[in-house]
Amino acid sequence: MKRKVELVVVSDLHLGTYGCRASELLKYLDSIEPKTLVLNGDIIDMWQFKKSYFPESHHKVLKKLSNFISEGTEVIYITGNHDELLRKFTDFQLKDFSLVNKVVLELDGKKAWIFHGDVFDASIQHSKWLARLGGWGYDTLIRINTVTNWALVKMGREKYSLAKKIKSSVKNAVKYITDFEITASNLAIENGYDYVICGHIHQPQKREVVTKNGSTLYLNSGDWIESLSALEYNQGEWKLFLYDTMQDKIQEEETPTSLTDFDYRDFMQDMLS
Repeated sequence: MKRKVELVVVSDLHLGTYGCRASELLKYLDSIEPKTLVLNGDIIDMWQFKKSYFPESHHKVLKKLSNFISEGTEVIYITGNHDELLRKFTDFQLKDFSLVNKVVLELDGKKAWIFHGDVFDASIQHSKWLARLGGWGYDTLIRINTVTNWALVKMGREKYSLAKKIKSSVKNAVKYITDFEITASNLAIENGYDYVICGHIHQPQKREVVTKNGSTLYLNSGDWIESLSALEYNQGEWKLFLYDTMQDKIQEEETPTSLTDFDYRDFMQDMLS
């Protein structure tokens, strides 16, 4: 039985990269029946997109998103930095699909401000080549971590996230995440938004921020590389969904499928057809 959900927000899928956990994402999407689905940026990783690597599971995710539209779900695609090529089509709308840079939704009399969050990242705004290099390094780290976890599982030990360990131990990374959350929350309070929803930093979060100027609920949908998380809104309440990988059976690694005729334009055509 599929769960009916008023609003679902997912971000940072990074389809087309080795780190994307498309199989788990597909299971989650198959388990819900959302009235509105917000794709909050970095859905397809166009920075690292290669025709030689786009597994069948990644293609199935795109097909599932397309099916949501045909079945009556409102799908709002918010552009991120890794899919910034789509920003030239900003404010495009057709039937139940829209492509925007940000959106404000009215939820039970309250305002939710939703955007990806890369606007706060100085390295992306002013040194894109450096940000792209960082993205390549992150994907390489994930690939190394995949091999490491395979070995750990074989030895009967628990999986380990190298990226999470590095981010939690590096002082500047922790400060960046904190500054990101504070900046987003302060802007939301100044503009009278009850909720501010971001992605980008791959850090799932739900917490109330209170300042002398007011308060807001800060939410981050996380990612589908490490956290495997999403945000769900029902009957006036937000829930941070975390996919329980420990209960999932270990699956054999997929063999990459070469889709030489596939690029992001195919996805847009599917979404708009």
